Amino acid sequence: MVEKSYLWVANTDQGSISKVNTLTVVEEARYRSGPSGGTESPSRTAVSADGRFVVVSNRGTGRSTMIAANEADCVDKNGNNTIDTSTSPADLRNWNGPDDWEDECIVWSTLLPSQPGEFGAGPRGMTWTLGTWDYDQCKFVDPKVWIGYRPATNVAHMARLDGLTGVVEDTVEINPWNIGQVSWGPYGAALDGQQNVWFTGLRGALYKIDTQALTYQFWTAPGDSQFYGMTVDPEGRAWTAANCGPVYRFDPQNETFAPVTGTEGGCWRGIGADTMGQVWAASNGQCGVSQIDRETATQIQFHTLDPCSTPVGVSVDIEGYVWIVDQGQGAWKIDPADPNNKQFLPIANNHYTYSDMTGGQVANIIIQ
Repeated sequence: MVEKSYLWVANTDQGSISKVNTLTVVEEARYRSGPSGGTESPSRTAVSADGRFVVVSNRGTGRSTMIAANEADCVDKNGNNTIDTSTSPADLRNWNGPDDWEDECIVWSTLLPSQPGEFGAGPRGMTWTLGTWDYDQCKFVDPKVWIGYRPATNVAHMARLDGLTGVVEDTVEINPWNIGQVSWGPYGAALDGQQNVWFTGLRGALYKIDTQALTYQFWTAPGDSQFYGMTVDPEGRAWTAANCGPVYRFDPQNETFAPVTGTEGGCWRGIGADTMGQVWAASNGQCGVSQIDRETATQIQFHTLDPCSTPVGVSVDIEGYVWIVDQGQGAWKIDPADPNNKQFLPIANNHYTYSDMTGGQVANIIIQ
């Protein structure tokens, strides 16, 4: 039985991140993602496989910040034997400098060397790895976080950070970075069961990093697709949501793209794979979400949402529920077995937010 599970929603205009209890569908807390308020412009959140930590990346400043979900992982910085942390959406604790934050559930914050003055260069696509299996503890330890950004013109980096400290350990350089809208760095990222990191450029190519060898491969997009959102399903296949064009499934075994019947001509944003053989893609052309059969690569049904303004991020939590975050409204929780069974949570502010917001993508992969 799941006791704790959270959805982490970036509040882009406020420079904060909301902690939403996925079991009760209640926003429990908010945290500032950096010292610069809305200038931080957070847009991606990625949760560790065990759900204990979330990293939020700020495209406006180049800063990535990690927050602990549980007080047991927070740090009593002021030594008062109490964890001083947010207890409600209105309880936003201050930052008093680049490395001085009041909320004791913020664990680390790292400023990545994205190209100064270039909004598109800031960190976006990111994913956790599982880490290394410890037989004595019977669990994964030493998880890493991979974060993409652009340090210079026509160059992209995917950096590997120590998940517990935020220290950059290594970097894979993509040079030249010259496919798609190259003013932006790596746009979306996800993990497969061999702990390879997959990512896309904005309307660019699909990339795979071997996280052991620190090498990469890439595949150019089909002519009718402009890659935007992406994920990797439990079987290890990459999925891309086009803005605009059809949704595509990429099979790494035969290195081929298959378009999803019924999604042609759409304008898609975030995309996520559930535990029931389906993929869900947020739609801006018609406001709602597409339910897709993974094996047949066919749209099962399109579901309209109300209220609905601009659906963006898609995530599947560890119970298997599908979450759709609407940029101007809040978040929808959908039962994939009965999509008409859904709940809506209004969330204040603007939510340009993507990535593995619940940790379900990493937690649900099939280890190979």
